[in-house]
Amino acid sequence: MTPPFRKVLIANRGEIAVRVIRACRELGIIPIAVFSEADRDALHVRQAFEAYCIGPAPSAESYLRMDRILEVAREAGAEAIHPGYGFLAENAVFAGKVVEAGMAWIGAPPAAMQVMGDKVSARQAMLAAGVPVVPGTTEPLSDDDEAVRVAAEIGYPVMIKASAGGGGKGMRRVESPDQLASALRGARSEAGSAFGDDRIYVEKCIDRPRHVEVQIFSDGHGHHLHLFERDCSVQRRHQKLVEETPCPVLTPETRAAMTQVATRAAAAVDYRGAGTVEFLLAPDGNFYFLEMNTRLQVEHPITELVTGVDLVHAQIAVAAGEPAPFTQDELSQNGHAIEVRICAEDPANNFVPCPGRIDSVRLPGGPWVRVDGAMFGGYEVPIFYDPMLAKLVVWGRDRPAAIQRMKRALSELVVSGIRTNIPFFIQVMRHGPFVEGDYDTGYIERHLGKDLRLDDGSKAEIAAVAAALAAFRSEQARARRVEPAGGPGAGSSWTMAGRLKRLGRS
Repeated sequence: MTPPFRKVLIANRGEIAVRVIRACRELGIIPIAVFSEADRDALHVRQAFEAYCIGPAPSAESYLRMDRILEVAREAGAEAIHPGYGFLAENAVFAGKVVEAGMAWIGAPPAAMQVMGDKVSARQAMLAAGVPVVPGTTEPLSDDDEAVRVAAEIGYPVMIKASAGGGGKGMRRVESPDQLASALRGARSEAGSAFGDDRIYVEKCIDRPRHVEVQIFSDGHGHHLHLFERDCSVQRRHQKLVEETPCPVLTPETRAAMTQVATRAAAAVDYRGAGTVEFLLAPDGNFYFLEMNTRLQVEHPITELVTGVDLVHAQIAVAAGEPAPFTQDELSQNGHAIEVRICAEDPANNFVPCPGRIDSVRLPGGPWVRVDGAMFGGYEVPIFYDPMLAKLVVWGRDRPAAIQRMKRALSELVVSGIRTNIPFFIQVMRHGPFVEGDYDTGYIERHLGKDLRLDDGSKAEIAAVAAALAAFRSEQARARRVEPAGGPGAGSSWTMAGRLKRLGRS
């Protein structure tokens, strides 16, 4: 089969760069890596067929350098660029420059990114398309007086959010009028620092919601499809930690309505490629549009495991002008999948990042266990980037089976030399509310330090390892003792050897 492109440049690093490189190799495409000086020995550099240094360690001087990445792409003869997620993945200006340079952009159309990349314009587009949104302003706040008026109209608590925001930055929950002024100042300041855009808006706060997102896929041939939903409610400070599919509490009726709305949202912005429409699911069963991520999501592997679709393969095919390699009727949810994000951080110390040298790595195996990662023994985890090392993903015939498989896989996963959040995830998989599916976006804050204790969990893991080691040594000692048939006292080992020889078994 002729590959859709001869060479593809991956404008990213870490596990997502490795993920895209693997897809390219499977399709017969030459993968080209870029790297900063801090990533010279990284796994994505080792796995690519060609690799080019694009600057110093800080991302602003390397992975965010549009000019340098385009220069390398032209020099290497790349026919397309895959941005992964993060960095320039949702940058409409960069996507436009790629297309202007005569290369294919393996991502969303720049126009769709512009509309959906701004939270206010996204809300406006979704309202026009008949998509339910959380009550609030449809324009950036003009002044604090407007915020006071709107908050009083929709009722407290409210959320202050950055128009250009994401990842929880520029976001504040306000419980009462006396907190509003300081929240507005803090949100504007953080938004300006994080995004260079201090515009903010206000919306109603939905108490104890679940964060449920729908994976959509559009092909530019008029097909806007969905690959069902993912529950991403296990979060800390708006950062996802555990994702699963299907959502444990979603009814068939709500699933049908939510996926229909998601494809309508994609059609409204003439979407193409892989994307995610995110919703807040209220306790009463109503759901509201939250935002659209115009890229491949970190948690896409769990969708792949329950649908059997390779989303990166499909992305590449559609970028080459082909129709989607599947129809809606061919898609179904099979079994249950869970993903946890393995990070170089210390959960017992407020999840502080823990860069440093990894001494060794032991990966879990067995049926339906997948590790998308970029770590290896001897790898020096840099301080300059997100601390995620890998994603551990499992599939089971149902949710209890998937949880059991995840517990087993986590117990096999060993990363020595640095601290990771593996012990934290072991606790979550054993935690009653999670096992019962009784959680929402406030799950971590509500339980951490109470019935979800990091110190106790660490001690429990040490005790478990010690017990396993003692059992192993006891078994070794027992195996070294040679006892005759019939048990102790039935004869010496020499007598037993003679019997075996006479029976022709020596």
